[in-house]
Amino acid sequence: MSKLTGPAQEKFLSILKTAPNRLEYLTPNDWALLVDRAKQVTFQKDEILIQKGKQTKMVYLLVKGTARIESDFKVRIAQIGPGQISGEMAFLENNVASATVTAEEEVQAYAIEWSALGDLFELFPHLASRFYRSLAVILARRLRDQIIG
Repeated sequence: MSKLTGPAQEKFLSILKTAPNRLEYLTPNDWALLVDRAKQVTFQKDEILIQKGKQTKMVYLLVKGTARIESDFKVRIAQIGPGQISGEMAFLENNVASATVTAEEEVQAYAIEWSALGDLFELFPHLASRFYRSLAVILARRLRDQIIG
């Protein structure tokens, strides 16, 4: 994977800092560490990023495009886009995916293996704290949105 530098890195960080339901507590240095351990991947329209009931052991940080999250019988739960994460619930539970995530258009993302996250969190406990706090806020907002509508 090529490193982001200059304008490309600034654009990427801008997306990450302004997206709704983003990992908002991460610092630019945290992002640099994560991206350094990630690989850039592309999914075509209707390609599955995460399959319900399977364990991919990967989280995805979307950079471009949108993806839909569906439960059983293709019931749409949500849509995610640039700056947002998918696969976080399975990561938190060390379990299989609870929903299917499918590209609605071409999606570019950074894929980070769970083991790489674990290694980073051991080396940088403050990164782990900010990452988990960000996930907690994302999940709390999703729950609140479901309750309040």
